[in-house]
Amino acid sequence: MISLSFLMQTSICCVYPSDYFFTFNCTLSPGTGNTEGVEWMKRYWLMFVIGMLLQAVILPTTSMAETRSVNAELLDQLKQGGYVLYMRHGETGEDIDQPNLRFDDCSTQRNLSEAGRQSAVRLGAAVRDLRIPIRLPILASPFCRTQETAQLAFGRDSVRTDMLGYRIYRLSSSVTPAEMQATLTALTAALEQIPPAGLNTVLVAHSFPKGLGLGEIPPLGTVVAKPGGAGKGYQIVGRISLEEWLSRDK
Repeated sequence: MISLSFLMQTSICCVYPSDYFFTFNCTLSPGTGNTEGVEWMKRYWLMFVIGMLLQAVILPTTSMAETRSVNAELLDQLKQGGYVLYMRHGETGEDIDQPNLRFDDCSTQRNLSEAGRQSAVRLGAAVRDLRIPIRLPILASPFCRTQETAQLAFGRDSVRTDMLGYRIYRLSSSVTPAEMQATLTALTAALEQIPPAGLNTVLVAHSFPKGLGLGEIPPLGTVVAKPGGAGKGYQIVGRISLEEWLSRDK
């Protein structure tokens, strides 16, 4: 049986597996008669061993999450073209969209943080390094955070404003059932459109309320849709997080 022994100034504590977890046995060191602190030592080493076990469990899990990359089969499909990539804008700061929001005045909007800007640049570089063919212009919601995300990732002169993004943004506020349905119908029409041969369409916009449309999307997360053509629907074939884009081996 494996055990760990710890020699202290006045006691010796042993830790060994038991039927339930671990058993701690602290005894007085030879030649000492002071029993004060033995119970404290039991509690101390219990917390020590629990901490070590948690570290052994959590660290491998974190490492695995950090090394996830784009699914190889999905990546091969994207290199052939024919997909629609719906991306959420990058991480934003603590500012909020103002009641008097204007698309031509970024000070009235929630904007990208510095980390969000850097991540957008890195995502664009990853897409290019992975040799995924992109149709230009990139379609982006009229908000500053979506326009800037698209420009930083794919080039300032390669972006065109698409008002569908604004309609999707409004789904997170109070909209009528008719307006919600009209927006979802417009989204379907956009995702049904087959891009030119050998290319992928990119739409940079916003996340959706939980359970609606494409669902919740993290900053710079991508939903990959396979369009069936006008009136023929589309199929969601994958989701790619920012971490997966950036960790893919080149």
